[in-house]
Amino acid sequence: MITPEKTASPTQFYTWKNYRCAYDVAQPNNNPQGIPLMLIHPIGVGLSRLFWQRFCGEWYHQGNRNMIYNPDLLGCGASDMPYIAYTPRDWAEQLQYFLQTVVQTPVILVVQGALFPVAIELVKIESNLISGLVLSGPPAFPLITKSTPESQQKLVWNLFFDSFLGNLFYRYARTEKFLSSFSTRQLFADSNDVDREWLDTLSIGAENPASRHAVFSFLAGFWRQDYTNAIASIQQPTLVVVGETASSISKEGKQETPDERLADYLNCLPQSRGVKIPGRNVLPYESAVEFVGAIAPFVNEDYKT
Repeated sequence: MITPEKTASPTQFYTWKNYRCAYDVAQPNNNPQGIPLMLIHPIGVGLSRLFWQRFCGEWYHQGNRNMIYNPDLLGCGASDMPYIAYTPRDWAEQLQYFLQTVVQTPVILVVQGALFPVAIELVKIESNLISGLVLSGPPAFPLITKSTPESQQKLVWNLFFDSFLGNLFYRYARTEKFLSSFSTRQLFADSNDVDREWLDTLSIGAENPASRHAVFSFLAGFWRQDYTNAIASIQQPTLVVVGETASSISKEGKQETPDERLADYLNCLPQSRGVKIPGRNVLPYESAVEFVGAIAPFVNEDYKT
């Protein structure tokens, strides 16, 4: 969704560990100002940096002038899709290289959902280039503060996802019937927001069957660790944005209310504030207007460069 208020570069590429990685850069037509944003898209069937298109359009529509760096994680979108089991550390190292070689200036990270562990790992290894964080609909706190045994993660990967059954499941997961049903049941507060733009974007993003490796890595739980101490060590100012009807797919988080989720994060993060806005679990898409309105003061007033 490109609007007259901004310009976006064509897809650009850089090479990391012999892999071709994609990104684009958005900026206002007149004189970019303020600290740049770097976006971390969610992992899921058909998801990529295109998840952020609606957010980017609304960001400039509301008069903000920050440059936006929008990379595709390895295994997603227009980036290479090697046949590996991805971990948050892998993606963090990819983004570290991106920050060092392409962006080359401090940014505010805007990270969607359960990709927060990637941001945690990135802060560990490249703290100097991260001035602040925005957490959009972070996962239920019990999910991110409880370890899943590595042996269990590998077992799930080997027995199901890295198998004929996994291939069959992904074929079904790419159908519009599944994408529409899952989005309605788990992601959006209002089924009417599961629109043609959303479904078409997912369908196109899932066309390459190699995209399943990143999705299955996520579903196998390689991101499930106890990050309590790491979260408590984040010194950058952090804004936590939670949907008023936020929910959790996992049973560990089903009993947690949005207020409890917000409180848990604010109690753990040293320099944090939080806000609830209308919506459920994909706030930059389903509630783009409210999401931009919620984070713009944090980005452009409180933490200016």
